[in-house]
Amino acid sequence: MKEILDAIQSQDSTAADFAALSLPESYRAITVHKDEAEMFAGLESRDKDPRKSIHLDDVPVPELGPGEALVAVMASSVNYNSVWTSIFEPVSTFGFLERYGKLSELTKRHDLPYHVIGSDLAGVVLRTGPGVNAWNPGDEVVAHCLSVELESSDGHNDTMLDPEQRIWGFETNFGGLAEIALVKSNQLMPKPKHLSWEEAAAPGLVNSTAYRQLVSRNGAGMKQGDNVLIWGASGGLGSYATQFALAGGANPICVVSSPEKAEICRAMGAEAVIDRNAEGYRFWKDERTQDPKEWKRFGKRIREFTGGEDIDIVFEHPGRETFGASVYVTRKGGTITTCASTSGYMHEYDNRYLWMSLKRIIGSHFANYREAWEANRLIAKGKIHPTLSRTYSLEDTGQAAYDVHRNLHQGKVGVLALAPREGLGVRDQEMREQHIDAINRFRNV
Repeated sequence: MKEILDAIQSQDSTAADFAALSLPESYRAITVHKDEAEMFAGLESRDKDPRKSIHLDDVPVPELGPGEALVAVMASSVNYNSVWTSIFEPVSTFGFLERYGKLSELTKRHDLPYHVIGSDLAGVVLRTGPGVNAWNPGDEVVAHCLSVELESSDGHNDTMLDPEQRIWGFETNFGGLAEIALVKSNQLMPKPKHLSWEEAAAPGLVNSTAYRQLVSRNGAGMKQGDNVLIWGASGGLGSYATQFALAGGANPICVVSSPEKAEICRAMGAEAVIDRNAEGYRFWKDERTQDPKEWKRFGKRIREFTGGEDIDIVFEHPGRETFGASVYVTRKGGTITTCASTSGYMHEYDNRYLWMSLKRIIGSHFANYREAWEANRLIAKGKIHPTLSRTYSLEDTGQAAYDVHRNLHQGKVGVLALAPREGLGVRDQEMREQHIDAINRFRNV
């Protein structure tokens, strides 16, 4: 891999130089193993430890097919889907790989006894397969995680509706937490030139997810003046929703779980911040019973920030723990847009507050091609900034996933792959200087 890294770090390397590089037979990758899929059987989710299931293995370089690219990964990041994969929850991802492997002769490559995980990357194109015209060896790229076949008409208005839509590195193999990744070429987007490798890798999944969920017409369609309740507003997903609300002229009401996370939101420019632990909100009396009095107390607190107005849009992703409160506090005719459900998938709410007040629940999942490009374009223009709070080595990915699982992190958690240290890969220093305060705010809080 040294020859590849030297070419990337050289200012004189050309596309021909990258095309002439010899590919290694194997590369280092973060994996989970199929024969360990039952290792946490019987344990509560919180007690499942990604450090025990995540491995750093040498794996063979996969065959390159039509419309695909091999990318040298300089940096990646940990998303919550990496946690789900590592704790084999809600199902083992090997079921996804088995089903994908039955689709065609080429997709059989993905059905292996190990799963290379990771749904973000920043790096450099090494090889492209037949039919790839837009990208060449040596191009510096980031990747969004939407993988589709587009053989059905269902996916052509909105690629997220393709029957064969999958999340790369979660429902496919050869993901981004590795030194080399295999992607479809239409996953690739230009790397923002003012960002380092690890900064550029951080936004991909969460930034695009937040864009669709909150901004896009496929999601809430946020407009100026909207009151937007954002759960986990300092985290990997919520921090982008907070930025979109502020940049779009909306009024974010940020919900966090600690004073440190509240300070991150204020550093982004948010004025309305609720520390739900400090204020003692307990939306469940016990495992089976919610507490409507707490919903009402929460709604009253929100109205203190909004001049007496109720919430127009709820940016929901905790799920079971908060969903009843989210439905209650939304204004008549308002919208709850939901993804993820990190606290549990079986949501409960009082339907009277939904149906009688004409509220809408919108399911949202990642982003289509256009939404991912628009979200990346805003990063490249310096309108939205990476929320990277800490970077780990590839060897320490298990610890990074553990920290995300236990909510010990702030903002997004990055992972260095081929990059030997942080801070490399900046190509536009002038633009970086214009945005350096915003880029650094998460590390400094």
